Formats: sequence, structure tokens, C-alpha cells
Amino acid sequence: MPHLTRRGLSTLLASSALSLAALPSGLSTALAQAPQQKPAKFAFEDVQRRARELAAAPYAPAAALPDAIQKLDYEAWRDIRFKPDRAALNSSPFRLQAFHLGHVFRRPVTVNLIREGIATPIPYAANLFDYGRTKFDKPLPVNLGFAGFRLHYALNDPRVHDEAIAFLGNNAFRLLGRGQRYGLSALGLAVNPGMESEDIAQFIEFWVETPEANTERVTFYALLDSETVTGAYRFDFVPGIESSLDVSATLHPRRPIHKLGLAPLSSMFLTGENDRRISGDWRPELHDSDGLLINTGSGEWLWRPLRNPARQEISSFVDRDVKGFGLMQRDRTFEHYQDLELNYELRPSYWVEPRDNWGEGQIDLIEMPAKDDAQNNVLAAWVPKAPVEAGKPITLSWRITSSLDMRRLSPNGRAIATFQTPPRAFGSSEPVLPGSRRFIVDFAGGELRYFQTQPEAVEVVASTTAGEISRSFVQVNPQTGGFRAAFDVQLAPGQSGDLRAFLRIGSRALTETWTFPWRAE
Repeated sequence: MPHLTRRGLSTLLASSALSLAALPSGLSTALAQAPQQKPAKFAFEDVQRRARELAAAPYAPAAALPDAIQKLDYEAWRDIRFKPDRAALNSSPFRLQAFHLGHVFRRPVTVNLIREGIATPIPYAANLFDYGRTKFDKPLPVNLGFAGFRLHYALNDPRVHDEAIAFLGNNAFRLLGRGQRYGLSALGLAVNPGMESEDIAQFIEFWVETPEANTERVTFYALLDSETVTGAYRFDFVPGIESSLDVSATLHPRRPIHKLGLAPLSSMFLTGENDRRISGDWRPELHDSDGLLINTGSGEWLWRPLRNPARQEISSFVDRDVKGFGLMQRDRTFEHYQDLELNYELRPSYWVEPRDNWGEGQIDLIEMPAKDDAQNNVLAAWVPKAPVEAGKPITLSWRITSSLDMRRLSPNGRAIATFQTPPRAFGSSEPVLPGSRRFIVDFAGGELRYFQTQPEAVEVVASTTAGEISRSFVQVNPQTGGFRAAFDVQLAPGQSGDLRAFLRIGSRALTETWTFPWRAE
């Protein structure tokens, strides 16, 4: 192509004007008056197109980061903080800040702002951050990118913008409501979780719409990529006493996937009253969540206390069109944790509610052994029964609610504590048969306080898939306003059984169904 000088460009424009004038008057007038076409506004469809095109191309790993970034340890990375006065979205109730790359966060992501329909990347700049004691020998590249982002909002004080939601690390994110402290995480996707073939997907780009000045909602989009799947996500976040996040996702599998975990939740359970396997810590209990709650498609409520097993174990709850599930932190008593800094009693519960029918599948609960409280060792996700085929898109939507009190979900009584003990009277020296165990479950809430005046009418319905229930009994618990149920299980040593128990009066269930796997040693 010949080089075009400024003089040549003027000549070309003049000749174009002459050519336009030489056209028939009607056509020349129409062309001259035709409005210039405005670029289309950025929308979720653009992210869906990107995900579809990305799935058709070979997977491309991220380029290596500069050595100075790769060598950052946790303390050095944590010392790098975004300057609050450089936050974006200042004309709205929200403030956007970015996370610096480093430590284990080594996959750069692009964060775009959408203004009047136009998406523009936020460029990395060293002056966005206060590096504290962390020093670099030479300037970092201007195209470095970020590790993720977070949104601040006047969550707890109308004068202070608190962190309300954060996307950092692979495809994990966390949200907070009023008075809450970060605990468990939500994930965009889990590919073959708990298996050797597990594939960790990554959010690689975000687009954040600039909210209106008087709105309390913010919308943003994300592009996900991995060796096995790509995805387009839309998020609508509403912070408040109970913050909620509406999620819509379109997934494009690159190849068949054995197990696809949808709407996953990840948490930590080290020790609690029902599991004392780890007992060396001075704090009585250590967990971000203490149970899995499920509202089945048939309307039954199931409660499964969490454990810290000696080996990885998976519990599956088969269902159709599940109505909801979540990892709950029910124990809100400070004395049960005694941690003045981490405040486990203020960790939120996350409740996942499908916004459409999810069909046949199962809730998988994966529990992995943990020696300390540094890593999440619990994962819960919906696994569809239909096989995941390469090139066949998957669409679904759900809502995540972050709350300190989920009692409103079910009108029935709840299991609030689980204990185990040898099946004999307190202080007794009677022998205990091998393979026998007593389980004690405290139920409270619902109508249980009402029936405390007629305790003889309340019975515990206990069952096991193996062995037998040898005896059971119920007593009023004045401390909780409910009932304490106990039952003895007898299994052959080495045998496993799934236990279930609930309270009823006549033919009417008064509580959710407590369920627990147990292996007789």
C-alpha cells in the first residue's frame, strides 16, 4: 500500500467530495444527510460471543509474570494496597478497587469500565497502589494487569465505604452483608472437583457497568477460561443487610466433562462439637460453616453437619429441580470460638437458589482432611445428571444470598448442634458393644417451644441404612426452647451407614431431617 502524505490525504478528501457532488442530487443529499452509525453498546451478548469464540480456539495459558512479581510472598503481596482516592465509580454509591498481582495470584485479569455503553480497560499504573515496605528494583510493565477487583459500599456506616464483594483467585468470589466477616467463598464453576483430573477455571476479564448515582445495584460481567470449558457470566449485585448476587451463566465445554459442579460453595471446617478429630488448638471450634442445608425438589429440608474426615469423602444427595442449598454457619455463639480477631461467629451463610429448573442431578458434598484452618476443605455443588458434551452450551441462573440468619428459609425446627458419645448413661461403667454409638441432636425453632408443654407427644424418628437403631428418646431442652433427641446406633465394626432423624407429632414433621454418615470402627 503506497504511503499517504498529508497533501495526498487532502487531495483524496477533495476528490471524494467532488465524486459525491457528481452523484444524482437525491442520492448525494441522502448520503450527506445520513447519520453516522454509533457503535453498539456493550452488552452481555458480547461476553457470550467472546466465550463461544474462545471455546473454538486452543486453550492459551497466561504468559509468565516478571520475576519480581512471582517471588512475592504473602506478607510482601499483602503490603501492596490500592489507594482509596484512586478508586473508580466515584459518582455512584460504589467504589471499585483492584488487587495487585503476586503471591498465589499470578494470572492477570483485565478489568473494564463501561460508560455510556463503551467498555474501556483500566490501565495498570504503579501510582494506583501504596507498596508499603514492598520494593521493586525497576518499574513494572504498564500492561501488567490485575489479580482481581473489589467493590466497596456504605454497608455498615453511611459515612464509610466497606468492602462488599471481591473477585480474587481463579474463579472465586466472596460477598458480605451488614455486620458480616469474610468466611466461605462462592465459585463460578468446579470442573471434576475432588478428582485427579480437576481443572481450575479462571476469570480472565471483567466488565463493570457504571451505576447511576441513585442506584443501589451494580451489574458486571466476566469471561471464564480453562482447558476444558469457557463461560460468560452476568452478575447483578445488591448489597444490604442480606446482600444478594444474581448470576447468569452460559458455558461452552471444550471437551466432555465427567463431573461439572455448578453454583459451587467452598468453605473450611476444622473442628466442632460433632467432630473432635483435631483437638490441639486452644479455640474450642474452628469453622467457617458447620452444615449443608438442602431444600429438595419435593420440599423436604435436609441438614447435614460438616466433618473433617481422615480421608476425602463425598456425600451425594440425588434430586430433581432442587429448590435451594447452602453452606450454613448456624453457631453464632462467641464462646464456642473464643477468637477476638477472626470472629467465626460473624462468618456468613450462603444460600443458593436456582432461578430456573435445573432438572435431574445431585448435590455433591466433598469433605477433605485438614490439619489447620488455612485452607478450604469443604465443597458443595450441584452436579447435573445429563452428560456434559463438548460443544454443547449449558445455560443456568441462580441467586446467592449472604446472611447471618437463615431461619426464615424453613418454618420447621432446625438442628442446631450434634454430639456423639458412647451409648451408656452418664457416669455408668456398663460395657459398650463394638460398633455402637449414641448421637445427640439439639432441635430448636419452629413450633418446638409450643410443644414443650406436651413433651410426651413429641417423638424422634431415627433410621439407618445399615445396622439398627437400638433405642431412642427425647427430652425438653429449656436452654434452647426446643428438644434434645438421642438415639443409639448398632453397626458391625467396619460397616458404614447413613443416619437420619427428625421430630414429629402424630404424622406431622416438626423439624428438618438431620442426616449424617457414620462408620463403625
